[in-house]
Amino acid sequence: MDRNKAWNLLTTYTKTESLIKHALAVEAALRYYAKIFGQDENLWGITGLLHDFDYERYPDEQNHPYRGSEILAHDGYPEEVRIAIMGHASYTNTPRTSLLAKTLFAVDELTGFVIAVALVRPSKSIFEVQPSSVRKKFKDKAFAAKVNREEICQGIAELGVDETEHIQRVIDALKTIAKELGIAGS
Repeated sequence: MDRNKAWNLLTTYTKTESLIKHALAVEAALRYYAKIFGQDENLWGITGLLHDFDYERYPDEQNHPYRGSEILAHDGYPEEVRIAIMGHASYTNTPRTSLLAKTLFAVDELTGFVIAVALVRPSKSIFEVQPSSVRKKFKDKAFAAKVNREEICQGIAELGVDETEHIQRVIDALKTIAKELGIAGS
């Protein structure tokens, strides 16, 4: 799989800066986890990059991620990638049986939440975010209210990892692309 081809697909369908940053964040988190789990970093990263590529064009539950999966199948992306992408949307009822699918689900919502925590800091720096500050904000239901906290908890449980360790891994992954995400600090 070619990342440039995946990037071109993403940017053909996605024009919104926030959605592109989300794709980059999930890509970074999946690449980070691929290293930990001894998996194919490129395959995992591209899965993260493309998991929501169709969302801007097909934002409803009747189409996303179904249309994206069809496009990916047409373009020759592996079934493992397409199933993981289908599984990141709970409403598709696609079982998350692979490690890739479980990890994608576990990092998807959490990346956005961690970025939100970084952005409310005076420095706007991911380098100052700790798991304890993420957990504190997690309890504040008004903070990042659109983030699905139940799915974050479900993802951690399905992946079978320690919550603090998982949050730290996502923070560490986001640090690797902090500048691109606008969370390197002011």
